[in-house]
Amino acid sequence: MVTAPPVAQAAGITKRFGSTVALRDAGITIAPGQTHALVGRNGAGKSTLVSILTGLHAPDEGTVTFGGEPAPRLADRDAWRQRVACVYQKSTIIPGLTVAENLFLNRHDRGRGGLISWRTVRDRARELLRTWSVDVDVRTPAAELDVEQRQFVEIARALSFGARFIILDEPTAQLDGAAINRLFTRIRDLQRQGVTFLFISHHLQEIYEICDTVTVFRDARHILTAPVAALPRAELVAAMTGEGPAENSRARRRPADTTSADVLAVEGATLQAAYEDVSVRIRAGEIVGLAGAASSGRIEVAETVVGLRAADTGTVTIAGARPRPGSVPAALTAGAGFVPQDRHRQGFVPEMSIADNGTLTIPERLGPPGLIDGRRRDAFARSMIENLAIKTPGPELPVSGLSGGNQQKVVMARAMANDPRVLVLINPTAGIDVRSKEFLLGKVEEIAESGTGVLIASDELDDLRMCDRVLVMFQGRVVAEKAGDWHDHELVAAMEGVDLDV
Repeated sequence: MVTAPPVAQAAGITKRFGSTVALRDAGITIAPGQTHALVGRNGAGKSTLVSILTGLHAPDEGTVTFGGEPAPRLADRDAWRQRVACVYQKSTIIPGLTVAENLFLNRHDRGRGGLISWRTVRDRARELLRTWSVDVDVRTPAAELDVEQRQFVEIARALSFGARFIILDEPTAQLDGAAINRLFTRIRDLQRQGVTFLFISHHLQEIYEICDTVTVFRDARHILTAPVAALPRAELVAAMTGEGPAENSRARRRPADTTSADVLAVEGATLQAAYEDVSVRIRAGEIVGLAGAASSGRIEVAETVVGLRAADTGTVTIAGARPRPGSVPAALTAGAGFVPQDRHRQGFVPEMSIADNGTLTIPERLGPPGLIDGRRRDAFARSMIENLAIKTPGPELPVSGLSGGNQQKVVMARAMANDPRVLVLINPTAGIDVRSKEFLLGKVEEIAESGTGVLIASDELDDLRMCDRVLVMFQGRVVAEKAGDWHDHELVAAMEGVDLDV
């Protein structure tokens, strides 16, 4: 019996970006007609592998084959599209064009005089969607499509190039339960028609529902590949974390004073399509983690606390005051400090100086109303630079001239400038080097020791180790609370929606 070659295979892949090794001798083999899961924690190498499988990057070492044949040259984009396509979590559909225009972008049929025959384009689009059972009007502007419809249109577009291998990158992150079920039905239908999927997800229960085989990456390496049905959930989580259920690498910190007053109370907060009935209490000096995947609702809850969002129902109380919902100034006045998720877009103004960025929240301390005393500002900035060990020749340097770790320190300095009663941090160590990470987390501990309450919303275990408690969110709800003796293994399982007792 002749065995068909793998639809796609990456072998011995090593990829470096500067001094960072994104993949080290890693690989994956994807059999025809399957849905193959790729899982791993942040930084495991999943995204780098996808970029190599789709021809966006060439490996430094190793080989990529499709159907047993070597991958095309990177410059031959048409050849890549005929072999593989990726439907990303962030849609690549152009909102201002219709469905038909998106499906055949740059592939329009032309009539006499080289003019585009829009009737022919629409007819081809209808036939394509009919072939792959996608129920969408081809004249609809893409901006009017919901997330589910956009995904189906993107899958149809990929299939129109001839690809029968589709990578789905976090396809359920923005879908509700009914839409997820419809997506899984479509995947099974397409499998029966000879389409193969690589399914990337943080939700492990979905792996067991839809996938045939699972591959685990950890720390830029391939860890295991196994049939899903033969791999217990506890073993899958252990492969992702590198530890077994009985292991615990968590460092202890001094427990918070249980008699301290609450500095943050979120009561019964609900925000449509983000989170539901969330309650969080933090005492003075307590560090509380809010763990979960990016789509769990943890980010939206943290942003609600600091006024970037307004809950539909429920209340937020900061140090005894209820700031106006959806008002950042009101939250700051009440006593909130904030380190946002994306420092580049939300954390600082790149061409403004360190001094100006670090004092954005305290203009009233720098001079009479409407005026800023430059000497007072720079003196404050110098103390901030010393306190946070920011590597800079002086406070006048634009923040754009700093390294990522030092930029994050400036964002932290601004958050601390107004002496907050509660400090809210979202993914505080994302994209910074190990030494800066250790320094910043140590500084967070110092802040808590001084009596400030801290809320850390993150899916990085290192960010959460110092927490007195960790609330775990999944699909918009708090599903678990872990005390200070939690294990990596059980915390990851809860974040992924896995019940280890099943």
